[in-house]
Amino acid sequence: MTDELRDRYDVVVIGGGAAGLNGALMLGRARRSVAVIDAGEPRNAPADGVHGLLGREGVPPGELLAAGRAEVRAYGGHVVEGRVAKALKRDREFVVALEDGREVVARRLLVAAGVVDRLPEIPGLAERWGKDVVHCPYCHGWEHRDQAIGVIGSGPMSAHQALLFRQWTDDLVFFTHTAPELSAEDREKFAARGIRVVEGRIAAIEADGARMEDGRLVERRAFATATRMEARAGFLAGLGLEVAEHPSGAGEHVPADQFGKTAVPGVWAAGNVTDLMAQVGPAAVAGAMAGAMINADLIEAETAEAVEVHRLGA
Repeated sequence: MTDELRDRYDVVVIGGGAAGLNGALMLGRARRSVAVIDAGEPRNAPADGVHGLLGREGVPPGELLAAGRAEVRAYGGHVVEGRVAKALKRDREFVVALEDGREVVARRLLVAAGVVDRLPEIPGLAERWGKDVVHCPYCHGWEHRDQAIGVIGSGPMSAHQALLFRQWTDDLVFFTHTAPELSAEDREKFAARGIRVVEGRIAAIEADGARMEDGRLVERRAFATATRMEARAGFLAGLGLEVAEHPSGAGEHVPADQFGKTAVPGVWAAGNVTDLMAQVGPAAVAGAMAGAMINADLIEAETAEAVEVHRLGA
């Protein structure tokens, strides 16, 4: 189901995940005209359920989003299927162009398009992503508790990831693969926690475990790996808003303050597009905060205009 896209809204939300929908919900309840433009590519689509979300523990991702879309529509918001090609500033407003040629004008923008996970290039890994290849222990650790888990070293967060997953299993292997060289301190921590280190690169992920380049098979039931996360934000280039490397080294994001405000006046960001580590709950909260801040910004602008008109008529 998709709504018809009107020519103009108070706010256009780019991205229909938890952050975007909750931002739109807040704006709809504030009696703002709002449209959510969603490309239909939720990051958590491969997962069986959303976890750590109070009151909705284990809910399938698609079911949660469907409920969110219905709630946004209940307050007059529109949810529109489409992919944004570019966004431009025109006078004091924004023009959002979709790939299919449609355009819409907005007074403010909320960017909540999320990220793309770039997996290590290991044959057999991507096919199991979201099932028995995971990245977040808080999202998936319980489902793989007490299993033989292998953490695939692939970036600066990999050693930290291994120490986290140790909470859910005693049988943990760390594959150095392409991770930075482990420090003596990390190796000592691993030894103290009973985490076995397997040196060398992985050639493929097979049904029974990891096949190393030297031919060894290291049996594992599940794998964890840190992805490189890339913000879906190329359409912002026309606004002069560019992505930046995240301080953690885990990928790139759209910089924003604690309220979601970006360096471009009138543009806010919420969810994984700016906070790479946010789970569904924090992403939704960030969307709500950004929605409230956008409404406050519009109120400030409208009040200033009203005062000006009032003075002219006095």
